[in-house]
Amino acid sequence: MSEPLVEARGLTKTFGEFTAVAGIDFEVQPGEAFGFLGPNGAGKSSTMRMIGTVSPVTSGHLSVLGLDPATDGPAIRARLGVVPQENNLDLELSVYDNLFIYGRYFGLPRKEIDTRIKELLAFAQLEERAKDRVEPLSGGMKQRLLIARGLINRPDVLILDEPTTGLDPQARHLLWDRLYRLKREGVTLIITTHYMDEAEQLCDRLVIMDKGAIVAEGSPRDLIAAHSTREVLELRFPPGDEEDRAAERLHGIGSRVEVLPDRVLVYADDADDAMAKVTALSITPEATVSRRSTLEDVFLHLTGRSLVE
Repeated sequence: MSEPLVEARGLTKTFGEFTAVAGIDFEVQPGEAFGFLGPNGAGKSSTMRMIGTVSPVTSGHLSVLGLDPATDGPAIRARLGVVPQENNLDLELSVYDNLFIYGRYFGLPRKEIDTRIKELLAFAQLEERAKDRVEPLSGGMKQRLLIARGLINRPDVLILDEPTTGLDPQARHLLWDRLYRLKREGVTLIITTHYMDEAEQLCDRLVIMDKGAIVAEGSPRDLIAAHSTREVLELRFPPGDEEDRAAERLHGIGSRVEVLPDRVLVYADDADDAMAKVTALSITPEATVSRRSTLEDVFLHLTGRSLVE
């Protein structure tokens, strides 16, 4: 195992009496896609801002690229690429000019910037939009431009804070494809998201955060294996109290039964076997769905469904 690019021990961030990040430990290895998964307010963005050296550490240890953010902020930022949650592109300038100006911020020679822009426009599928103003571009195009801008300095680490928030499914999947390409090229990615499918698709390893703390860590597959069953049987009943009445009879089928406002979840290694047992009890749901367990099941189990509150 090589030296981690980012290492945190007891990392803490407070704002007055409020603790946003509560003494967390993690490491990010070279070439991996590392994720912070959690609901809004879990402490993900506060952690990213400390890694990006734009917010000071309150206490604990943080090393980024082998350097101390408290004393080596400029040197760290020169080697980072950042894709912020909020769009901060210059909307009145062209796509090309947004990239060119950002390259000049890093002191890159004009010739090198021109070469790099051509590469990044092709990567982001924005070649035909190079001379267009940014303002009328679609949300997906703007987000791809933000990623291209974050890569202008060939960073050692690319930080992406909620990269697909607000995008439609087509734009999200196109953006995922761009990030897959970066992973294959060996770019180290640090991603925050509250989309479970995004974390499961993109991250080699991740931590689940809730209320400033890390509640679980591992690969998506390992987290599912450790905190859920292989499959889930969803049972939907007509409106009323049928879910509660059925749930009382379902206990003992599978590993766990959870009652939601619109359905009952039965966690089992074999959903078909669980369904056979439900049928044997003469319980007749309005509809049934058998599926594999996901990170959403893990997250909601660990945090008491705080994601949807």
